[in-house]
Formats: sequence, C-alpha cells, structure tokens
Amino acid sequence: MKKDENSPQKFTSLSDAHRSFGLPMPLHPLISLINGAIVRVAPPQNHLLSFYKISYKPKVSGKLKYGQSYYDFDEGGLLFASPGQVIGSNDNDASVCSEYTLLIHPDFLLGYDLAKKIRQYGFFSYSANETLHLSESEKDTIMSIFRFMDQELKARTDDFSQDVIISQLELLLNYANRFYKRQFITRKAASNDLLLRMEEILDNYFDNEQSLSQGIPSVQYIAEQLNLSPSYLSDMLRSHTGQNAQQHIHDKLIQKAKEKLASTRLSVSEVAYALGFEHSQSFSKLFKTKTELSPLEYRKTFIQN
Repeated sequence: MKKDENSPQKFTSLSDAHRSFGLPMPLHPLISLINGAIVRVAPPQNHLLSFYKISYKPKVSGKLKYGQSYYDFDEGGLLFASPGQVIGSNDNDASVCSEYTLLIHPDFLLGYDLAKKIRQYGFFSYSANETLHLSESEKDTIMSIFRFMDQELKARTDDFSQDVIISQLELLLNYANRFYKRQFITRKAASNDLLLRMEEILDNYFDNEQSLSQGIPSVQYIAEQLNLSPSYLSDMLRSHTGQNAQQHIHDKLIQKAKEKLASTRLSVSEVAYALGFEHSQSFSKLFKTKTELSPLEYRKTFIQN
C-alpha cells in the first residue's frame, strides 16, 4: 500500500532523529542534546515523536499583542513536546533552526520519580503558538543548563552520570514552570480578556441550548473556541483564578442550574437534561458538592426566601 505523502514521518528512536538531522549517531541511545549549529539537514516539517523534545529557538512566533503593547520578550523561547505528538504541521517557525534540541526517550527516566512527574508539566501539551518566551536573563539560565548537560553527556560515563543529568533536566523543567508562571502574569490583561470570552462562550452555549444536542461543554470545545490548547487554557486560568477550565465549566453549570431551579417548574431530571447531563444523579451529585444542598433543597430554600 502506498504511504500517504501527508502522513507524518515517525521517529521511533533518537538515532532516527539524528539521521534526519544529518548527524552522527547519538552518544547515548536514550538522550541527546543537539547543537543547532552543526545540523546539516532540516528535519521534515511533519514528524511524529516517540520521545520528549525540548527546543530553544532564537526566533519564535506567538508573541502576544494586547492593545498597543507586546507582552513577550524578543530573546527567543522554549518549545516542549511529548511522545505521540506530531511536530511541524502547525509550527510557523519550522524553518527556523533550533539553537539547542534536547531529546529524551521515556526509558531514560525509568527508576526515577521524574518518570511520573514529567507528565504533570502541562507545557508538554501546549501548542506551538504557546511558546515560553524568555527574557535575556531567563535565556542565560536555560542556556547554562543546556551547556552543563552537553558537557556531562560528552564526559566519561560513570555511576553518577545519569543521576546528574536527571537532576539537570528536573532543574530545567522547574525553571520552565517558573518562567511560564511569569508569562501568565505578564499576559494578565490578555488573560482577563480570555476569561471574559470564555464566560461569553459558555453563556451562549447554554442560552442557545447547545447542551441539549451536544451535552456538557468540554474543555477541548472551549479551548478550540479560544484557539488555545486545553492544557494552556487550564494552566492560565489556574494561575489567575486558582481553578482550572473544568472547574470554571462546573461553576457555570451550577449558575445555570440555580437559575432554572429558581425560575422554572422543571423537575430536577429536566434541569439536568437541559444542561447536558445524561444522568440526573450525576447532576445532583455535582450540585450538592458545589452548594452543599441538593437541587430540591436549594429550590425549597429559594421559595422560602
């Protein structure tokens, strides 16, 4: 069967990636740090990873303009990808060579807490236009970690080599977490605007009774309406409100439920169905969790008042 020309090229090993870059085989089969200055061949713009990838690019898209001001830096930025992601299809900077590219096979992390912890870093699920833009000092911090890892990978292997590299990788990820929180803060005005747009999307969803045919709005649906990845949307909201996207959706559900319970004669089951619940028990459980009252108890309290 002829292979689809539009299907992504799959990199199953670090050796595959090195061959694509026109480089010698990696020094270690499970981790590699590629210096962009020695890359001979541009990788395919549409490829599928089987490992984690962290790249620093000196020029990235996604700078955010709000009003007359830009809210990001000009010093380039970090892009993150996890196993199973397709890279390049939506990357407007695919033609810009990375200064450093760190590739980590999941097996390299086995036996370390980081093997599970790395899944908690939401930025591995962000899209290309949600790049971490770095200030000059932040760039210096990240570059120093890359350079240290480069020296360690090229040094003679001993019993502590993997421990040292894992610790440096954790340090890099912790700094990335800190710098993303800074980026959320510097984008506060734009984030407030996104929050208002999210509220409007949810209001329209329920007011137009989309819930009757489409069910409860998902985080994926809201993120698509805002042109964001679900992970970035939740992390941005958590940074500003303390709640993720799912919790915001639940709050809106309860708000709409209260309106229906207070102003209509709909039964609890009918209210649940109108809001997109398949089972009224799920609705009642969520309502009581949020309000400490059952839907009927809430309606009685409202009538008494």
